[in-house]
Amino acid sequence: MSPIIAPSVLASDFANLQSEIIMINESQADWIHIDVMDGVFVPNISFGMPVIKAIKKHAQKPLDVHLMIVQPERYIETFREVGADILSVHIEASTHLHRTIQQIKASGMKAGVAINPHSPVSLLQDVIADIDLVCLMSVNPGFGGQKFIEHTYHKVAELKKLISERKSSALIEIDGGVNQDKAKPLLEAGADVLVAGNFVFSAPNPKAVIQRLKSIR
Repeated sequence: MSPIIAPSVLASDFANLQSEIIMINESQADWIHIDVMDGVFVPNISFGMPVIKAIKKHAQKPLDVHLMIVQPERYIETFREVGADILSVHIEASTHLHRTIQQIKASGMKAGVAINPHSPVSLLQDVIADIDLVCLMSVNPGFGGQKFIEHTYHKVAELKKLISERKSSALIEIDGGVNQDKAKPLLEAGADVLVAGNFVFSAPNPKAVIQRLKSIR
């Protein structure tokens, strides 16, 4: 089965965001990945509701919104209103994670949980059956263009085992440092969704890069 490819607009040309979204629409990408950073949970600040609303206006693919913010539960309804289809919150930022997952699903979105490189997969065992997606950070969150953390392969395999044991239907998404070389071993370890930022948007032909990632088995 082909992987789900989710280009990360954090690496796109913000001055030409509409044309970047149209490019993704015309490509073989499946989702549009949007990183929301608050400058508190992570050191960087990215973009908020008005930008997501503008992306939604042109997007023909589902919006995969990854919240790197504190107290994400405050904004669940707002993110649904601006067009999020999948909403992932960080386990490290959610004091009442189970309740937050329920809120996301009740609002009509798919619920994801993101975990940082230092967080063990075992932290997910009590919610894995309730979620649609696990976003494994393969870099430390907050900045694009970082080097891939090799330990991620082990975490993917461990997470795949947990998903199977708990009879969960959650997809495994990898976010950070993904390129052509990393993609195949990640998929072999059990990944389902590849987020790619700089690797796609810095290429002379982003559509061709997306096609190559999509064709990896």
